[in-house]
Amino acid sequence: TYPVYILSGRLLYSFFSSGTNTAMKSIRTNSGMIKKVYVPKYMYPLSSTLYNYVIFLISLIVLAAVALVLGIFPTWRILLAFIPLLILLVLTVGVGLILSSLAVFFRDLEYLWSVALMLIMYSSAIFYYVEDVIKGSPIKSLIFHANPLYCCIDVFRSTIFGEAINWAVCGYAAGFSVVCMIIG
Repeated sequence: TYPVYILSGRLLYSFFSSGTNTAMKSIRTNSGMIKKVYVPKYMYPLSSTLYNYVIFLISLIVLAAVALVLGIFPTWRILLAFIPLLILLVLTVGVGLILSSLAVFFRDLEYLWSVALMLIMYSSAIFYYVEDVIKGSPIKSLIFHANPLYCCIDVFRSTIFGEAINWAVCGYAAGFSVVCMIIG
């Protein structure tokens, strides 16, 4: 089950990382077209994020194949997998819109975001079990659960492994994602 655990976290993180990076660069990359033709500026980050989302959805086929080969068969809870995937899309679009707006004024944001993505990756429990790290520490638990990407990954893993979804974590991630989208 460990390869499926790692792959599920890695795929979601990779989408978030590539989606926000391409969205952040999209306005500056298409500045020539923006100056010539009127198109709402949010379309550029949105289209780049949706492009990455389609690739991500295709890569989930590999996750399903690996899970089946390793003997992890889907239960009825797999039908709930669309919830964390939708939350992840909204989160990525929202963060991408915010970053694309800021990157127009602050060019160094690309480098700062790559450092932030590294911190986000380590606080998203992609390569290790959170239970081993937390071990009764409420502060460590708060750090993990304050990360909306970890919340999406946790809920998605629950659906894959046929476990009950933590609706509080799911609600927090959804709320955070909607706020990011509104700000973006």
